[in-house]
Amino acid sequence: MPDKLDARKIESFKKMLLQIKSQINGDIRSMANESEGDQSDKGDLSGHAMHMADVATDMYDREFNLSLASNDREILQKVDAALNRIEKGTYGFCLKSGKRIPEQRLKALPYAEYSLEVQEEMDRKGQR
Repeated sequence: MPDKLDARKIESFKKMLLQIKSQINGDIRSMANESEGDQSDKGDLSGHAMHMADVATDMYDREFNLSLASNDREILQKVDAALNRIEKGTYGFCLKSGKRIPEQRLKALPYAEYSLEVQEEMDRKGQR
């Protein structure tokens, strides 16, 4: 197995991952609070029906927020998996090839599961 990252670098990546996790959890809470606020605002007290364009905009916003929340949850799962790999001592290694993931890739994407070459190959084949 290739050389592991030193403890100082591992700790740095762990802090990055925890910051990402905190940010995503905050984003999800914020979206949930906005959604709850939107639901309570639906009661139009004027007696007028909402315009179709307003309804469509609200539906689009809701779908967009659901999509963002889904993406955030997927990233959150990857962050948790990366934190687990840190605990196991396998962080920084490609899950498929076993090769060390370059630090530049980890700095850009600290929850990376695969080396760039393997990820590109998987993307070409339509795998996830």
